[in-house]
Amino acid sequence: MNYSEIDIAPLIDHSLLGAIATSQQVEQWCDEADRYGFATVCVNPTHVQKAVELLHNKKPKVCTVIGFPLGATTSAVKLYEAQEASEHGATELDVVINLGWLRSGMTSEVHRELAEIRESTGQSIKAILEMTLLTDAEKRLAAEICLDAGVAFLKTSTGWNGSATVSDVRLLKDLAQDRIGVKAAGGIRTLDQALELVLAGATRLGTSRGVDLLRQRDTLEM
Repeated sequence: MNYSEIDIAPLIDHSLLGAIATSQQVEQWCDEADRYGFATVCVNPTHVQKAVELLHNKKPKVCTVIGFPLGATTSAVKLYEAQEASEHGATELDVVINLGWLRSGMTSEVHRELAEIRESTGQSIKAILEMTLLTDAEKRLAAEICLDAGVAFLKTSTGWNGSATVSDVRLLKDLAQDRIGVKAAGGIRTLDQALELVLAGATRLGTSRGVDLLRQRDTLEM
């Protein structure tokens, strides 16, 4: 594979979503995002304001997660969380859909929740489908609901229940039909993995190892 043909840096959401993420790490992640030209820094809601301050007048955007990682908080809580994050400066919101509702046939509730968040905040919404927990039929249904709700990206997973796969990315690309983006997230640790996912149709990569991926590329090109 020719590593010089695909520049993955602008596709990376530089993610820092661990429970013990510190303010010092947020500073590091923001510095790296600016230095390497990543698309965003993706942090937990409590770190949004700091990340926005650090990236003021810089190219990377600030992304955060809503209803993370289970998607099972109430719609009112998700909406408030999304509104607060938006008010604090986040411009991309990765929202975990309610999988229990999906499996229970409560598709209108899943749709309404996403649509309300999008309409209320006006921000770019990435719907996290948690593909590893769904059947093929459920994956297709979830994607259709999210598309109809007006999301900007379909995202494979939180990373808490398995890794992104090439087959799932291909499925989402097929369903999206280039109308919206596809974000692969979870377990992206090597450059080969990242490039395979991009070639399969991923237009964004969620990973905490973005710097490692670029170092792997630089080592191979030496």
